[in-house]
Amino acid sequence: MKTLSSPTNSSTITGFILLGFPCAREGQILLFMLFFTVYLLTLMGNASIICAVRWDQRLHTPMYLLLANFSFLEICYVTSTVPSMLANFLSDTKVISFSGCFLQFYFFFSLGSTECFFLAVMAFDRYLAICRPLHYPSLMTGRLCNILVISCWVLGFLWFPVPIIIISQMSFCGSRIIDHFLCDPGPLLALTCEKDPLIELVFSILSPLPLIIPFLFIVGSYALVLIAVLKVPSASGKRKAFSTCGSHLAVVALFYGSVLVMYGSPTSEHEAGMQKLVTLFYSVLTPFLNPVIYSLRNKHMKTALKKILGEIKKWLSKNTLGN
Repeated sequence: MKTLSSPTNSSTITGFILLGFPCAREGQILLFMLFFTVYLLTLMGNASIICAVRWDQRLHTPMYLLLANFSFLEICYVTSTVPSMLANFLSDTKVISFSGCFLQFYFFFSLGSTECFFLAVMAFDRYLAICRPLHYPSLMTGRLCNILVISCWVLGFLWFPVPIIIISQMSFCGSRIIDHFLCDPGPLLALTCEKDPLIELVFSILSPLPLIIPFLFIVGSYALVLIAVLKVPSASGKRKAFSTCGSHLAVVALFYGSVLVMYGSPTSEHEAGMQKLVTLFYSVLTPFLNPVIYSLRNKHMKTALKKILGEIKKWLSKNTLGN
């Protein structure tokens, strides 16, 4: 990896400065407490869904197995940014090393791509369940479900290594300040000594594809679902069909709505503050809200979570009395 150098200073710089959310020390501490609480609640919420699917036999179906894997992905996704952001709040220098910056870059975008593929697979599952209900058990088998899950992870993590390695080998000049709370490609490319139109073109072509292709697949799947539902004669049947898709559609709207605002137009069109807020929404707030969305709109999940809470209360009361 090439070091960052300055035309007026021959000394090498060993990292970048992530500005994060500049404010007074008291404000930094308040932000630390806020995001630390959100992070813990996100971990607990998504872990509770994993535990519910693991321990409730009624939830051992493809839809819930995909949801459990998606919750694990959300834990990984939020962990790729929030711990470093928390450390940044308490840091005086705000420095992140070259290797740390590009590792965060890789994992953040790889996990984000994996999330897009997962949302597409979950839409495909809902399509089969609603449009091919009689053939659903024979089509969406446990083996196919496992293959789809593995494919999402593999595709997500194989998409970005080449462009990230190319960017990491470029020379960086002048200011090492990144006005963001994570290592984003836009601010990084702005710090390069020489603009390389070819590299920027390759990155601008490759990076949106894992976002756009799954989105088109999701839109196509739900278009077919809508056509099938409209053919259902009874109103109760239509409501039941839509209820099975409601949670997934809400998550898709939250994630893709904010991501498309961020990456649907050139980065230069966004103020730095807006970039941070939108990135914060899809990288932190969406994983925080997903367990709430899936548990509130799903009676089977609510029943399983209540059962787990009951078992935890019994265990706590038993140990309390024992002491």
